[in-house]
Amino acid sequence: MNMNTFGAHLRLTSFGESHGVALGGVLDGYPGGVALDLDRVQRAVNRRRPGQSNLTTPRKEADEVEWLSGIFEGVSTGAPIAFLVRNQDARSRDYAQIKDIYRPGHADEAYDAKYGIRDYRGGGRSSARETVVRVIGGALAAQLIPEVHVQSLVASVGTYRCEEWNEDEVFRGLGGDENSVRTLRAEDALKMEALIAQAREEGDSLGGEISTLVRGVPAGWGEPIYDKLTARLASAMMSINATKGVEFGSGFAGAQLRGSQHNDQPDASGRYTTNHAGGFSAGISNGQTLQFNVAFKPVSTISQRQNARKRSGEVVSLEVEGRHDPCVLPRAVPVVEAMTYLVLADFSLIQKTRRI
Repeated sequence: MNMNTFGAHLRLTSFGESHGVALGGVLDGYPGGVALDLDRVQRAVNRRRPGQSNLTTPRKEADEVEWLSGIFEGVSTGAPIAFLVRNQDARSRDYAQIKDIYRPGHADEAYDAKYGIRDYRGGGRSSARETVVRVIGGALAAQLIPEVHVQSLVASVGTYRCEEWNEDEVFRGLGGDENSVRTLRAEDALKMEALIAQAREEGDSLGGEISTLVRGVPAGWGEPIYDKLTARLASAMMSINATKGVEFGSGFAGAQLRGSQHNDQPDASGRYTTNHAGGFSAGISNGQTLQFNVAFKPVSTISQRQNARKRSGEVVSLEVEGRHDPCVLPRAVPVVEAMTYLVLADFSLIQKTRRI
């Protein structure tokens, strides 16, 4: 049972809390002899960092990665790669009022029921601050599979949904980093920014969806029957804070089609003209572009007054103070990409043992 470890051969273990001294991780199973671009890792971390725009929490964290082991002269040694990110702008006093109150939508009550104790400062271990470890691990994993390109973009915010993207258009772009929402088109970004700003002004929050496309994955990655590529990706995505669902290819909409409509068929040249399966056959990659969507709920921490239950069972009126994102999606994009890279790099290593 791996409560804080993810992966089979390439295993990432994370530790730390939102308002503790630091967060960190250990990436084990990483092959030796890989020349690492540590600046690339830091750039990935910077994309997830708080305080990067007016759409995110104002908490300021440098999130500078400290490398502790497993790297010598810029090259992986084969030993566990350990790293640390120190917390610098934690304001635990902001959470004193909720010491004995369970915030609506949060993990407070569940953690108390499980352990009989909870770190109420910013959510402790259940905070999305933990995802900085995943981004570091994912940026290292990506360097094991340079032929694979993962691209995630915000596809919807609240009730606003972007028009369907052309795949080539997605991979020609900059990953949405030219706008603060991290969506593909500037006109969509402006409308989404306005919705998020309005929600923040009203003391509320918004959810939405992130769409991911992956090129460069060959056919054959994934393990039948209980460790399919789809199953592991779904597990990875559902482990991210605020996720509510994952769909591959045509997803739930495909349930409304007939088999004659849904089956991907080749044309006379042998090229598949549709990808309803999302790049998977029997849960194993089939050589087509991988496609999946991840739904995120609205951020639970809002500034509006709500009913909340105390540990004693008493119901009280609560207005939460502190700093939070009105919409998690922009900062979740690099987390989705990181978890995708971790899964794919793991299966690439496993696949090397499957055929001689």
